[in-house]
Amino acid sequence: VAALELRSVELQIPRNNKDHHTEDLGLSKLILRRGQIFILTIVFSRPFQPQKDHLTFVAETGPEPTELLGTRATFFLAQTRPENVWSASDFMIDSNSLQVSIFSPASAVIGHYTLKLEISQGQGPGVTYPLGNFILLFNPWSTEDDVYLPSETLLREYIMSDYGFIYKGQTNSITSRPWNYGQFEEDIVDICFEILNKSLYFLKNPSKDHSQRNNVVYVCRVVSAMINSNDDSGVLQGNWGEDYSQGTSPLEWNGSVAILRQWSAKGGQPVKYGQCWVFASVMCTVMRCLGVPTRVVSNFHSAHNTDGNLTIDTYYDRTAEMLTAQRPDKIWNFHVWNECWMIRKDLPPGYNGWQVLDPTPQQTSSGLFCCGPASVKAIKEGDVQLPYDTPFVYAEVNADEVVWLFEGGQVQEILAHNTSYIGKAISTKMVGSDERLDITSSYKYPEGSSEERSAFIKASWKLLEPRRNASSLLDLLGSENLKAKPVRLQLHLVRAPMWGQDLPLMLYVQRVPVRDHVQGSVGLTVRFCAQALLHGGGTRKPFWRHIVHLNVDFEKELQWPFLLPYSSYRDKLTDERLIRVAGIAEVEETGQFILVLKDFSLEPPHLSIEVFERAEVGKALDIHITLTNTLMVPLNNCTMVLEGSGLINGQMTKDLGTLMAGHTIRIHLELYPIKAGPHQLQVLISSSEVKEIKGYKDILVAAAPAS
Repeated sequence: VAALELRSVELQIPRNNKDHHTEDLGLSKLILRRGQIFILTIVFSRPFQPQKDHLTFVAETGPEPTELLGTRATFFLAQTRPENVWSASDFMIDSNSLQVSIFSPASAVIGHYTLKLEISQGQGPGVTYPLGNFILLFNPWSTEDDVYLPSETLLREYIMSDYGFIYKGQTNSITSRPWNYGQFEEDIVDICFEILNKSLYFLKNPSKDHSQRNNVVYVCRVVSAMINSNDDSGVLQGNWGEDYSQGTSPLEWNGSVAILRQWSAKGGQPVKYGQCWVFASVMCTVMRCLGVPTRVVSNFHSAHNTDGNLTIDTYYDRTAEMLTAQRPDKIWNFHVWNECWMIRKDLPPGYNGWQVLDPTPQQTSSGLFCCGPASVKAIKEGDVQLPYDTPFVYAEVNADEVVWLFEGGQVQEILAHNTSYIGKAISTKMVGSDERLDITSSYKYPEGSSEERSAFIKASWKLLEPRRNASSLLDLLGSENLKAKPVRLQLHLVRAPMWGQDLPLMLYVQRVPVRDHVQGSVGLTVRFCAQALLHGGGTRKPFWRHIVHLNVDFEKELQWPFLLPYSSYRDKLTDERLIRVAGIAEVEETGQFILVLKDFSLEPPHLSIEVFERAEVGKALDIHITLTNTLMVPLNNCTMVLEGSGLINGQMTKDLGTLMAGHTIRIHLELYPIKAGPHQLQVLISSSEVKEIKGYKDILVAAAPAS
């Protein structure tokens, strides 16, 4: 019988990619998920004879692949498939062709593979032929995979959806910002593996690094370190200052694709600049692309507790000016991280499911700037001893804030001890909807409940007991300073705060009975101070001050209106337009001090996007964009950037010039949608005065009619 020779291979890319939920990644490559069969058709020089012809398949990934490291697998053709190992089975012979099912185990290393076939007869040496290349990803559809997610609805959201929302602003005025994840854009899957191949773990020991890529916990930690560039040639360089002239302001990104492409095109040079929501959104793109269910989560009043003592100290002087903290601890007005879904085989039972991963470089973990995975369940239960970085995340949502009055170079008294200020309105996008979902209850029990207290005591004991002497929290719990105050103060905005307008505020004063206090009226001197609030929780120098003297009768309420003029804040804010108005009332009869605060972000002008017709692949779609300048000043140097995976290739940009106060600009343009399915168009207009005027439109694109 003539020797069996290989003539051709059909990788059946359209069929396999569809079966493996990867067809959105394109049809130019075979892209597979582990723990699932794929079909090949091999054409030989003559019919294959199972008794005489021996076929050996070899799948390899990474440098110097070996069976021992799990980066090389050798397997023979068999009629039935063995369990959870690489195999070639269920073959069918048809004349000179052989159809075979190849199976990769759900514990296989992810990455770029080569597949080879060795053909031999009898005892003689074989001939090896290349069959082709493929990419192997995690498989959340496989019950055997550590990232298995048993819900088609959730998989549609956390793997297949290529857009979403980032929640920013303040607890009392949360704003949603659209984001284009774009994980299915043609080159993104290759860039994701490029990221893994530039990590310090890979550079130190490439073979060992590849062998650990079967472990989702390991891959998540590597990606978390590689999204920031603090230790390595990571994707993004952080910048929490206010000078973005050497790059792009974090507020001006619309999505992840432009960032990842720029990083790759420049050979792994960090892209300038990112802040927390940019780091987390780019990590979401990478993890969804690799096959790990991922979402972006915002935590409002997020503690950054560097010394692990579960308290954050903030300081004010008697004029209500917030002072620079004495220590690096701070409270971000919001902070954004990721949750990835996985089984935690490295933890005791009960901690599977959502895990926190935070790519923003806040502190090191095992020597690198990365954070997580920390089990959300462990955070809720106060099980801070479990890896990874659980104490840090626990403090982000549970620390106490202690507010001090600081005068003459030293602390005078405690103004407030806030046990429920930190970790508010923890938010993510609702599944299958553009609405916000509050997930605070998955991180902590209701504030003040017995479960919450016992979790807090458990965590505090583990964190604070080793250095009991140094903890201001344990001192505070026995503190006598927080005496009852004879008045209650609240500060409210009279209407939604628009950038470029005067801001009316109202102080509400309520006289409350106190046991050891006179029942007559009390006199108050209230000193107000307004400062630009920085995203990291600090402030700039005050730009406005105001003093009022009030007398409040027993059991009476008082309302005091005042105005924060546009002229006072016009040139004083950061691009995020955040203001803190603080007031400290001095009670004339007792000498007590009472603090009242109001944080708010100013709303930019509203952008509207309208589409009046049905969208179809390849057919012109009219888009109408309208923006009215509601400010008292012109918007100069306006530029518009449009983005949207499946709708636009890359980005569209347009210069709009100057938009005068009170004027409206109407823009009409045409798009030619590229892919069928649900997509989102993101529009960003930025100007010298306002950096972030964003809008979006959900567009359902129909497939082109069959010709």
